[in-house]
Amino acid sequence: MSRESGKNVEKARKQVEARPYRLLEATELLKKVKFAKFDETVDLVLNLGVDPKHSDQMVRGTVVLPHGLGKSKRVLVIASGEKVKEAQDAGADFVGGEDMVLKIQEGWTDFEAVIATPDMMRSAGKLGKVLGPRGLMPNPKTGTVTFDVAKAVNEIKAGKVEFRLDKTAIIHSPIGKVSFEASKLTENAQALLAAVLKARPASAKGKYIKKVTLTSTMGPGIPINLDEVDEAVTAAA
Repeated sequence: MSRESGKNVEKARKQVEARPYRLLEATELLKKVKFAKFDETVDLVLNLGVDPKHSDQMVRGTVVLPHGLGKSKRVLVIASGEKVKEAQDAGADFVGGEDMVLKIQEGWTDFEAVIATPDMMRSAGKLGKVLGPRGLMPNPKTGTVTFDVAKAVNEIKAGKVEFRLDKTAIIHSPIGKVSFEASKLTENAQALLAAVLKARPASAKGKYIKKVTLTSTMGPGIPINLDEVDEAVTAAA
């Protein structure tokens, strides 16, 4: 980081008071203190009161953000037969079968989401080492292993986000760009909060969402008032 960038980061941090903010207030502040010359990604970071070492306390799921993510993801569909045309008609960027599997095995990764039909999972399963670490492996739980490829493509193009608990019990998920209106970022954040609350494991005990922070690529972390977490369910319903 250059000296200039360091000064900008410090200046932005000083504008964040040591108190929890309402979501709308936080998104407005994040836009106000921005200094980067590019359109930063805005993230919501949630610290959960679960133990990721226990499989029955794993938290993962998907949510279609009401205002999307600011850009359409490049979607690959691994399918055969009539499902190839269905995927193409739905707007998938890349469609194929064994040829696509081979292409990926040879090093091609110019896509941001992968959907596979169940009959192609025997082939797509070979891609675990490539797609797994990038969080792109098709999975029935996230709706990316399905025969309804048109619906899956449309949802991803509309701003469907997959969230997953990491090893430190944190969910880190994008909710838009700094250029978004503060109200749209707020509504996207509320939708994500509601989805994470809905995904609460039955075995989770005590306080489920312990801390929420709004941040951007270069911006400071802004703590969110946890009272708003409960309201998120109603707001996004």
